[in-house]
Amino acid sequence: MLASSCPALAESEIPFHVRDGLFDASHPNTLGLEAAPGAETVTIFRPGENDGKYNHGAVLMPFKDTLYAQWQSSEKDEDSADTHVLYSVSHDGGSWSTPSRLVSNPDFGAHSNGGWWTDGDTLLAYIVRWRDAANGVRSGVTEYITSKDGLSWSDPEPVKDLDGNAIEGVIEQDPHRLPGGRIVGAFHENPGLVLAPWYTDDPLGLSGWTRGRMQNLPYDGNSSRELEPSWFLRTDGAIVMVMRDQAASFRKLASISTDEGATWTRPVLTNAPDSRSKQSAGNFPDGTAYMVFNPTGNRNRYPLAITLSADGRAFDRAFLLRKGGDGLQPRRFEGRYKREGFSYPKSVAWNDYLYVAYATNKEDIELTRVPVLQLDSGTPER
Repeated sequence: MLASSCPALAESEIPFHVRDGLFDASHPNTLGLEAAPGAETVTIFRPGENDGKYNHGAVLMPFKDTLYAQWQSSEKDEDSADTHVLYSVSHDGGSWSTPSRLVSNPDFGAHSNGGWWTDGDTLLAYIVRWRDAANGVRSGVTEYITSKDGLSWSDPEPVKDLDGNAIEGVIEQDPHRLPGGRIVGAFHENPGLVLAPWYTDDPLGLSGWTRGRMQNLPYDGNSSRELEPSWFLRTDGAIVMVMRDQAASFRKLASISTDEGATWTRPVLTNAPDSRSKQSAGNFPDGTAYMVFNPTGNRNRYPLAITLSADGRAFDRAFLLRKGGDGLQPRRFEGRYKREGFSYPKSVAWNDYLYVAYATNKEDIELTRVPVLQLDSGTPER
């Protein structure tokens, strides 16, 4: 992967760090954090006996004064053959519609949600179509559907690269737009799931994707060590991509690009504790960088917290979004790979709030919203 263009960082050049003592592991349900000021939790979907009881991967997107949520759903088990995509809408972020299928064709096969994009005029939904595992190696391709009104949708089409070829890979649900307009995201490429950064200058994000250059860390098997990234900007203009570490270090990996996503440094371990799960990262309008994740340093996906940095280098403030213990409802249904906690957060700013969506116990789709001004002006927790 053109390793020569992706120099390794010296230890002193680790992309960011978390203040020592910010998270107190001796308090596993709260990590010693106080609740985010003004935080409110809302249920988007709570399955009943006649609904799909496995729900995961919630992603939000504002479009024409409406907030849209999508997630993958199945009767009982994770990644089963009946996996499909549901979506729901809200005009105020608090009351949500009864979910509908985002792809209604019953012959479409097993598919999961790949996130949203919009240019303001058109809403685009990424759909991951999964193939039957070949030699035990799972793979998928990313397609898209579009809508002008959020009600009527186009037929699925493949997401294409700059040469007009369908991209062989699974998109991560967290692309963002750079100040100049470029969209930066990532795909997990076939065969297996091998992470690579990608970018496009297409405002709608359906074509023109170009593969960035990044040297992956050594890995065994069919999945790269780096998975499921999101990113924020530092005040020096560097893009910092934050990644789950599949090698179970229970810390976040990170890589930097200083050329708008074309080349990336080789990923390195940070001191940010993690549950080996997805995170959501971004910036507030004033440039403050944030990360939403489960900073536990073990497998627990509770509590859910947000940490903040003025410059994107030093994260020195943190707040609690959801706590464990009596703050986590009991799991009601059994299923493969289901677990307690607040999994796979994804966030978006809308109408002066930061909205964070996630799956609770991989069955309830919920969100927590916090006024951005109160969050951004908050003080360190301890």
